[in-house]
Amino acid sequence: MMDAFSLILAALAIVVGIVIGYAIRKLSYEKKIAEAHQSAEEIIHSAKQEAATAKKEAILEAKDESHRYRESVEDELKQRRNEIQKQEDRLLQRETSLDHKDDALEKRETAASKREHSLDVQKKKLQERQADAEELVAKRQAELEKVAQLSHEDAKNEVLNRVKDELKTERAVMIRDSEQNAELTADRQAKKLIVEAIQRSAADVVSEATVTVVNLPNDDMKGRIIGREGRNIRTLETLTGIDLIIDDTPEAVVLSGFDPVRREIAKIALEHLIQDGRIHPARIEDAVEKARAQMDTQLRETGEQALFDLGIHSMHPDLIKTVGRMKYRTSYGQNVLDHSIEVAKLAGIMAAELGEDVTLAKRAGLLHDIGKAIDHEVDGSHVELGVELTRKYKENKVVINTIASHHGDVPAESVIAALVQAADAISGARPGARSESLEQYIQRLKKLESIANDHNGVDHSYAIQAGRELRVIVKPKKISDLQATVLSHDIKNEIEKELEYPGHIKVTVIREVRAVDYAK
Repeated sequence: MMDAFSLILAALAIVVGIVIGYAIRKLSYEKKIAEAHQSAEEIIHSAKQEAATAKKEAILEAKDESHRYRESVEDELKQRRNEIQKQEDRLLQRETSLDHKDDALEKRETAASKREHSLDVQKKKLQERQADAEELVAKRQAELEKVAQLSHEDAKNEVLNRVKDELKTERAVMIRDSEQNAELTADRQAKKLIVEAIQRSAADVVSEATVTVVNLPNDDMKGRIIGREGRNIRTLETLTGIDLIIDDTPEAVVLSGFDPVRREIAKIALEHLIQDGRIHPARIEDAVEKARAQMDTQLRETGEQALFDLGIHSMHPDLIKTVGRMKYRTSYGQNVLDHSIEVAKLAGIMAAELGEDVTLAKRAGLLHDIGKAIDHEVDGSHVELGVELTRKYKENKVVINTIASHHGDVPAESVIAALVQAADAISGARPGARSESLEQYIQRLKKLESIANDHNGVDHSYAIQAGRELRVIVKPKKISDLQATVLSHDIKNEIEKELEYPGHIKVTVIREVRAVDYAK
């Protein structure tokens, strides 16, 4: 019984505990719900307050924004009104000026109509006077014909014949004066043109020789270049065609040869070998091949640079390379490429002054000596080789004729050809541009003087200005003024036949007669 009772009490206690716990939990849950409701109401209330505050602030900001916008609109309207007012003022001023101009035009039209009326009246009077004059002339002409017994045409012809006879002498004098003035003007303009071209073209004068010096790091390198029993130096000379001169000159080797391109290839190859240090026949062959390839690149780049400097485009690549070869060619000690560039610039300047094609003139000037770049390899004069080469690459006919005529072998067919001739002479005659040995120089001066002294009537002669002028003094009793002109022409022809010289030689024949007496 006690166990059952204990079980019942325990069950009751559990039930009571569950009921009490449920009651407590329910009360706690209701309390939390009440607190949540209260918190939610507070949040809603604060949100409403914040929304009201934000609404007020937004309304205030909108009012401020609308006020600012209204002020900006009013300012803009004021500016537009001011501009419109200014435009209205300008229009009023224009209307006023137009009114004044209309008044002035009306006054001018009135004055013009008055003048026209007066001119009509004067015209009528002149016509009446002209009619009276013609009538009087006719009457007097008829009277003169009766008196002179000559018709009007006969008298007119007779007067014209007399006038023609009187004007013949004056006409000859006028023609002679006109020819002299034309010659003087042409000579003055030509000198001005050439001087301007020379002044605007500044070119350096470079004198080159037929040898090239290669510096060595030490004298021991000479033995390595020679090689065992001279096999290295023989291989290098055979492959390049250049003579190597190894003497007592400290730390230097001299390359000798007339072909500058081969000499430059030998120099490049030798410098590579010296830098590498391995010198034997197989290595020499490899170095020479590389030097030839490098030389081809340099020739092309040199030609392209020359064309770029002159503003010339669209030239055949092989011809560009040939232009680069001119850098390693000299004529009378003058670098041919520098000379050709100078001629191109001079011809371009003169062509611009005369209204000719400047680019074509520069092209013709650059290529006028192109044959000198290959005359070491092919037989023939540089003129023939240049013409053949430019025809091969289909150059302009003006360029081909310029090359053919720049030494007077064929007539010049264009103004550009004549300009290139003049530019070539200017470049070659520049002081110091071309060099010659002292012995050749003295021989040329002596030959000039002997050519002049061999003619009858010559007293003595002097070659001056480095052989560019020959002054011949004649005996006045044996040579007349007309004979002096013929003598200068004969001496000129003989110089052209017997001498070779750059530029021009001026022949001046001087004849002087002095009559002296004394009054006592």
